[in-house]
Amino acid sequence: MKESMDQLIQYWPFIVPLLILQVSVVLFALVHIFRHENYRVGNRVTWVIVCVLFQLIGSVVYLTVGKEAE
Repeated sequence: MKESMDQLIQYWPFIVPLLILQVSVVLFALVHIFRHENYRVGNRVTWVIVCVLFQLIGSVVYLTVGKEAE
């Protein structure tokens, strides 16, 4: 148990920025989904489910494929 905590502390400086990036991308995608009504593929409910279930990958897919050009 002590060894795994030491490893977590050792990698903490790498984990925190990745978590911040992940949460930021997901929140950005969700805000965009709720502010816009037109999508290239799918609808609002579909994209919210994809972004929530698949978090980073789902959000990146939405931002590259689902979001309609402005």
